[in-house]
Amino acid sequence: MSCHCGQAKTYEQCCEPILLEVQTAKTAEALMRSRYVAYVLGLESYLLKTWHTSYRPKSIQFDPQQKWLGLKIKATTAGQAADDTGEVEFIARYKHSGKAYRLHEKSQFVRQSDGWLYSTGEILAG
Repeated sequence: MSCHCGQAKTYEQCCEPILLEVQTAKTAEALMRSRYVAYVLGLESYLLKTWHTSYRPKSIQFDPQQKWLGLKIKATTAGQAADDTGEVEFIARYKHSGKAYRLHEKSQFVRQSDGWLYSTGEILAG
């Protein structure tokens, strides 16, 4: 079975080492993908740890009526090992109470000494 993030690798080969902090996300896109999987699995501590402190909420509430269905990366700008910032545009599909929805967002990331962090996101229409 492929990873929840949409890569052709298994979860164990893809996002699990990042979520278990065996390795760090090498790119902003890798962090984005691991954060999506953290939402799928309800891993609040990982999400909070990878959120820049300037924007981090105190907690995250997971809705048991919401089921994540898939992630599609639309575009990535910068966010590589040599960059200090990056942007990932994505569409995440989910169902809530049986009705299908799409979250289309451009997420901003910053690289600090301990790795990539999510900072902010802009919700896009469509």
